Amino acid sequence: MKTRLIPLLILISAVLLASCGDNGERSESTSNSHKDVIENATFTDLDGNEVHISEFKGQFVLIDFWESWCGPCLQVFPAMQDLREEYPDEFAMLAVTVGMTETPEDARRFKEEHDYDFTWLYDENGVFDQLGGRGIPFKAYVDPDGNFIEIEMGSRGRQGDYDSAKSKIKEFFN
Repeated sequence: MKTRLIPLLILISAVLLASCGDNGERSESTSNSHKDVIENATFTDLDGNEVHISEFKGQFVLIDFWESWCGPCLQVFPAMQDLREEYPDEFAMLAVTVGMTETPEDARRFKEEHDYDFTWLYDENGVFDQLGGRGIPFKAYVDPDGNFIEIEMGSRGRQGDYDSAKSKIKEFFN
């Protein structure tokens, strides 16, 4: 029994590492398909209400696809909270649970256990998949006019993601 379990554990570990990598890999594709998906994106809040990306017009938006088991995802949440405090009216952080292994209830429990000032959403409409997401962290940026800017895959760590997002915010506000 043990000999069968070890290869399975190795496979599961490899999949999780690949999915939740901290490699900082980026894609700055501004293809029309990404633009259309993001600019028309609709998510579901944790109470079951539809939330449209257009509701955040006037704010710089970070759509951060995550799940609570993803260490690199959680590592940058404090940095994004810092940005929310620095730019409370200008910066919106949409923490979107992908639904790989978690439900809206899992996201709700996480939210209740942490004091982050984010908009907590669930990806019931498959926006992550439509964008070609294969692993998390996976981020999409939207300018204050509601236009898609870029996608970032992976993480640069807490300070690196903070610096990257702050430099993008400062392009529009200051």
